[in-house]
Amino acid sequence: MDLSTSSFEAGGVIPARFAFAEAHPVSRVALAGNVNPELSWGDVPIGTRSFALICHDPDVPSVGDDVNQPDREVPSDLPRVDFFHWVLVDLPSSLGSIAEGEFADGVVARGKSERSGPHGSRRGLNDYTGWFAGDPEMGGQYFCYDGPAPPWNDSIIHHYVFTLYALEVEHVDVEGDFTGPHVREAMAGHILAEASVIGTYTQNPRLIAG
Repeated sequence: MDLSTSSFEAGGVIPARFAFAEAHPVSRVALAGNVNPELSWGDVPIGTRSFALICHDPDVPSVGDDVNQPDREVPSDLPRVDFFHWVLVDLPSSLGSIAEGEFADGVVARGKSERSGPHGSRRGLNDYTGWFAGDPEMGGQYFCYDGPAPPWNDSIIHHYVFTLYALEVEHVDVEGDFTGPHVREAMAGHILAEASVIGTYTQNPRLIAG
């Protein structure tokens, strides 16, 4: 199975149009376009009954002490963890692409609340739900796609892995406010094939300039 996108070059920089936030010369960070990228796939294995889609950033700092602090950078040797940006299940097996902006077009304060999506899909919670927890202006449940917004002082460039899974089941066995780890666990033993495309992103002015 293959997966591609016309929204950015594979392995290259993701444009701010598809990010949650972008670098700003005065405020350091500003909200960005937050449009979901286009994705297309083919060479689907026989027996596929549905697709699931996950986008995650494996480069998120495991400890937040240095995050967005003006007097220092997040060190490159700090252990990193996954941050889920897009969790989607039950895409029909007849589908071969997702259009730009079909699932997200702009930042929605407190999150997009719709659990059902286009093509009969179901949207899972992304990790902005936890990131903004307790924030009076932004706190809420963030379903579906919300794009990159890595720490503006991180010393490494972040990678965003979009992975499509061809499944032998029509519906993934998750309910309610499910997350990326829930979907990964429920898909185990049901994956016929998977394919990924990766983009990069940073808000660190030093890395952008370099």
